Amino acid sequence: MESKVWSAEHAYYFHQGTDFRAYEYLGSHSYPTNDGYNVVFRTWAPRADAIFVTGDFNGWSDANPMRRITDGGLWEAVITSDTPLTGQKYKYKIISDGVAVYKSDPYAFFSETLSKTASIIYDIGGYEWHDSAWLAARRIIATRHTRTSGDGVKGHFYPAPLNIYELHLGSWRTRDGRSNENGDAYLNYREIADELAVYVTRMGYTHVEIMPIAEHPYDGSWGYQSCGYFAPTSRFGTPQDFMYFVDRLHSSGIGVILDWVPAHFPKDEHGLCNFDGHPTYEYQGADRMEHKGWGTRCFDVGRPEVQSFLISNALYWMREYHVDGLRVDAVASMLYLDYDRRPGEWIPNIYGDNKNLEAIAFFKKLNDAIKGEFPDVIMIAEESTAWPMVTKPPSDGGLGFDFKWNMGWANDMFGYVACDPLYRGSIHNRLTFPLMYAFSENFILPVSHDEVVHGKKSLLDKMFGSYEDKFACMRAFLTYMMTLPGKKLMFMGQEYGQFREWDYKNQLEWFMLDFEMHRKLRDFTAAINHLYLSVPALYEIDDSWAGFEWISADDSSRCTIAYTRRDTSGGAVHVIINFAGVSWPDYKIRVPRPGVYRTLVDSDAVVFGGEGRIPATYTAKKTKDGTGEITLDLPPLCGVVLELEF
Repeated sequence: MESKVWSAEHAYYFHQGTDFRAYEYLGSHSYPTNDGYNVVFRTWAPRADAIFVTGDFNGWSDANPMRRITDGGLWEAVITSDTPLTGQKYKYKIISDGVAVYKSDPYAFFSETLSKTASIIYDIGGYEWHDSAWLAARRIIATRHTRTSGDGVKGHFYPAPLNIYELHLGSWRTRDGRSNENGDAYLNYREIADELAVYVTRMGYTHVEIMPIAEHPYDGSWGYQSCGYFAPTSRFGTPQDFMYFVDRLHSSGIGVILDWVPAHFPKDEHGLCNFDGHPTYEYQGADRMEHKGWGTRCFDVGRPEVQSFLISNALYWMREYHVDGLRVDAVASMLYLDYDRRPGEWIPNIYGDNKNLEAIAFFKKLNDAIKGEFPDVIMIAEESTAWPMVTKPPSDGGLGFDFKWNMGWANDMFGYVACDPLYRGSIHNRLTFPLMYAFSENFILPVSHDEVVHGKKSLLDKMFGSYEDKFACMRAFLTYMMTLPGKKLMFMGQEYGQFREWDYKNQLEWFMLDFEMHRKLRDFTAAINHLYLSVPALYEIDDSWAGFEWISADDSSRCTIAYTRRDTSGGAVHVIINFAGVSWPDYKIRVPRPGVYRTLVDSDAVVFGGEGRIPATYTAKKTKDGTGEITLDLPPLCGVVLELEF
């Protein structure tokens, strides 16, 4: 990235909360001069009394004081050197009220990691990208879902498949399969990219979603307690290595979504906490300052300089690293003043309720800024409540996200599949209730990392019953998930049925693929994924009843449901799922037309670990009203997808 000279105009916008390229000016930036090289350092510390830049270049001394350049608290220092200082480490020594603390640079592009916490002078420029075709295709998708016809009717939202593979880079694979307890078994970004691109393409995913990679000091936080928001973690290599990662995935037709954490940050001494000796990036009032349950500080998103920091950061990953979207973590924790707080620990807003007005305004501003520059990126909210209009535009009163995780659906389904089939009839509404609100937002159906840790069991192990029953129920569940309205997300390891809960210190249990049932489950996951990608009825209309119709919703006594999915051209597929532990001979369903229906996917097929009781085709007999009726011998714990052949 080229260095740019600071100007009063940029200082003004930074303090107004509208400098969305703040990282080009704050932080450290190197540039050549006639006599050598200069590095300019800038930071924001409004209540500091003095600041020194200290590092390798001056023996970690106080030889380089910074000067205050704005009343709002921007500081600057320029260091001249005969040789480039790239790669040298530094920190800011900030003195406030007679106390000195050493802080990492919030805007650093590269940092040390784990037990080391210095920032590194680094130039992220120079990478040659090869993803122009991918970016052009991404723009086409965005155009399709915003296109308006001649009569003013807007098309369906995101009429393309979105099937996300969520992963944690440190534990997807490790070097030689070793435990990573000492931080010495990481593969680098390039190695992971080369393997991952092949794997996710084979498995039928459209995107990967990476758990946070912004620099963080502690592996056990999984990246959700970041200190270096502009530095891809050096655990896996350099910034250019991460650029290669994104570029390599793009070259295989795979999008890259980053998990992004604007809600909170850790209290590590070198980080953002009390940056200038006082609350700076965090709220100043005790009622908002901390998430006690997480032991973290909360960003003051009402403060203009914090808005410049966070919105610049979001756009930074899109501009400099070509990422295709952000999954925004812990949105609910920002929207509610009483989130994880007892009565008396929070103060109502000016209207007397529990809504955080600054956070609402921040999300609208964030999404407006991003969509103004990148209308084709995807913004996803992890919002765990019934907050209205999360995925509606700010112009209509919404927060402006593209998608919201449907965590209610996930909780309902995990409870359902864990239940003994003998009693599933009493909770049958868990299968059908999600359709009551399915079109109120643009939803993603998530099976995320949060659901396979801390005693919640892996997805396969959630399934009730014997070893064989677990696999059969898992295949039926995947049929249901992949054919419902809503985009999809699956956490790594669940695609082949890892039994052990996810453990960030160790790689996935890839050895499970030595066992037949796990191989066959992986093959079924790939098959149902590729069906989803290839059948427009399963993804074109996710936002209205035009794409979904119940065939049978109320057959609770047999734990069975059936429905039709339709596309914009009138094509349709029909889905029948039996979650009972017994078969149903002579099970009848109505379909729109008589004729021959072929089986697109059968979760009971021998090749997937079943018993092969579903035929390749069915004949729908004509009924009195001209529709068709199909009779199936429906196996237990089975999902079937049918399509009219002729």
